[in-house]
Parts: sequence; structure tokens; C-alpha cells
Amino acid sequence: MRLLLDTHALLWFLREPEKLPPQVLEEIESAGRGAVVSVATLWEIAIKASLKKLYLPKEYDELFPHAVPDSGLSLLGIEPQHINAVSRLAWHHRDPFDRLLIAQAQLEQLTLVSCDPQFSAYGISLLW
Repeated sequence: MRLLLDTHALLWFLREPEKLPPQVLEEIESAGRGAVVSVATLWEIAIKASLKKLYLPKEYDELFPHAVPDSGLSLLGIEPQHINAVSRLAWHHRDPFDRLLIAQAQLEQLTLVSCDPQFSAYGISLLW
């Protein structure tokens, strides 16, 4: 199973893995490089950290993006086809970062790792 981690899933995986359900943690660990993190997630983290809505133990650029491959995960870039897919999504979810993750999960046939209940409205494969 190829996984796409939502922002909270990534942060918990990196800093507080005990917050993840055991099955979810096991799936992420067993997926290895098949578990991916969107560049959009890194963008969201950078914005929230700069607005002081998210505490990071070090400066953003000391942690990311190398924390992702160092943890055994892969990065997923933002491609024009992902943006095109966002433009066609129904408006069940308003968050622009989450909408991009939904589009990426659809196009790349990824299972989205998140506890956000709004994702289920899109008929994508979900874990959690």
C-alpha cells in the first residue's frame, strides 16, 4: 500500500508516534519509501510555524525537508496535473492544503493517512 501522510500524521510520526493508532504507525513504518509526504504539507508546516500556530523544536529550515527522507519517507512534488485536479474537486473540504492532498491521492492512487473525517466525502482510499 502506498501512503500519503496528512500534516498531523507526519508531525506525529516524526515527533510523537505514540499519538498514532498502532496499526497506522505500523503501516507507515512498513511502507518505507512507499509512504510519501507532499511538498504541500511542508509548505503548510512552514506557514503555520511562521505564524506561531505550530511549535517546532528547531527552525523550519533545520528540520525540513531533510527530516522526511531521514525518517524513511519520500517527498511528492506538486505537479500541474495535481493543480488541475484541485480545480475539479467538489467543495466538501475548504482547506487548500487538504484539497491538494485529496487531488494527489486520487491521481497518484495513494491511501491518505489522516483522521480528518471530511476526506471520506471524496471517495479516496483512507487509513485511519
